[in-house]
Amino acid sequence: MAAITSLQAIHLKFGRRGSSIRCGIAEPSGEPAPVGQKTRYNDGLAERVFMGLFARKMDKFGGLKKKKNETKEKEFWEYDYESFVAVSKGVMQGRSRSQQQEVVREVLLSMLPPGAPEQFRKLFPPTKWAAEFNAALTVPFFHWLVGPSQVIEVEVNGVKQRSGVHIKKCRYLENSGCVGMCVNMCKIPTQDFFTNEFGLPLTMNPNFEDMSCEMIYGQVPPSFEEDPATKQPCLADICSIANPSSPICPKLQA
Repeated sequence: MAAITSLQAIHLKFGRRGSSIRCGIAEPSGEPAPVGQKTRYNDGLAERVFMGLFARKMDKFGGLKKKKNETKEKEFWEYDYESFVAVSKGVMQGRSRSQQQEVVREVLLSMLPPGAPEQFRKLFPPTKWAAEFNAALTVPFFHWLVGPSQVIEVEVNGVKQRSGVHIKKCRYLENSGCVGMCVNMCKIPTQDFFTNEFGLPLTMNPNFEDMSCEMIYGQVPPSFEEDPATKQPCLADICSIANPSSPICPKLQA
């Protein structure tokens, strides 16, 4: 009950129409840097703790080996966004598409108390209200991971509702520079987690040209084969492991 009350308080504070969070952006404009430039952030202690928590979980379930000179595990607050992304890249290497997605699923499940998916299904059945509520919560809860975002109006099954979230320039895609990481370790597992574990459909539509992304709560995601995001080529200009000769990012192939 305390957790639900906290979520309601956050909803009241951040869920107003048109509300957005700037996510500690250090750019003079207060907005993400233009495409081709990396946005500067001022991450606080809370953000670093989240980064460390996720990175440690990825380490655990990804089975990454420690380097010889790493004699002591980092504290939560000693992580930064670059080290969090580096851990993600380590998990991706040597794993198939489905294996990468499974690691992320295990990480997400490990961060929930026992029985949480069942409780979520009871509290948030797939209704317009539930979709709009979760969209509002996404803005403050995930700003550290994806950067500033804003609740927007979308159309789901012919009904207009404020269950969309527009991410201005995804921090994860911007820092990884990898189409495969975006799709395999963020988009697909997040969609599957909400749709299959929580019972609330979610579709994510990344834009690889401007690095924005649209999340639509309440909309059933397409199959992997029918999803345009799974047919994207590498971002050859910014991805360190890109294969420019391949029509589709190799990490998207089974």
